[in-house]
Amino acid sequence: MLFGIEWNTDSNWLFAASILPILLRGLWVTLQATVIGFVLAALFGLLLAALKSAPLRVVSWPARFVSEFLRDTPLLIQLFFLYYVLPDYGIVLPAFMTGALALGLQYSAYTSEVYRAGIEAIPRGQHEAAKALDFSRLHTFRIIVLPQAIPRIIPALGNYLVSIMKDVPLLSVVSVLEMLNVAKIIGDRTFNYLIPLSMVGGLYLLMTLVAAAGIRVLDKRLPQQGIPLR
Repeated sequence: MLFGIEWNTDSNWLFAASILPILLRGLWVTLQATVIGFVLAALFGLLLAALKSAPLRVVSWPARFVSEFLRDTPLLIQLFFLYYVLPDYGIVLPAFMTGALALGLQYSAYTSEVYRAGIEAIPRGQHEAAKALDFSRLHTFRIIVLPQAIPRIIPALGNYLVSIMKDVPLLSVVSVLEMLNVAKIIGDRTFNYLIPLSMVGGLYLLMTLVAAAGIRVLDKRLPQQGIPLR
């Protein structure tokens, strides 16, 4: 018996049906971690991109160092640091939030480069026109540059969304009961790994296909000349 459910291994189909509700609970955790991690990566990545493009080196250099550090160190090390080291300094986070934060920080380094490429694709003349109209750098970035950069980077951001989704199983090392960890527990208890792992693989394939289709639709729907602000 596991999680209050009695297993019937006589029939593979009955066994698969019996474990599906538990896997769906793990699927919900996986989706939550993916969404939160991606939102953090998108927001912090945008902040890093803005800071790295700042004219003052005292601002841009630390941002570049943080970006390189996050990108060049493994996700597992960052996850262990947040989960095991920060409590020594009085910062204790739940396992799920620790995992989502680690995903967001790791991928923010990659999304910052995506934002940078999109920003640099904006014609220089638009910056000069905004300067001639006496727009501030912040106003120019928010009203002119960013709305035009976002449609150009949707496919790249979508790729990182899928990558984050596939990295969620790493959170099992800090006891997050995401989908793959649940499947492993089921296999440990029933000595049947084939069915739960196959079901998880199928669910991951379905999620990535849906995400990829949504990204393609969004890429086609967004106007390439820029997002209208009104």
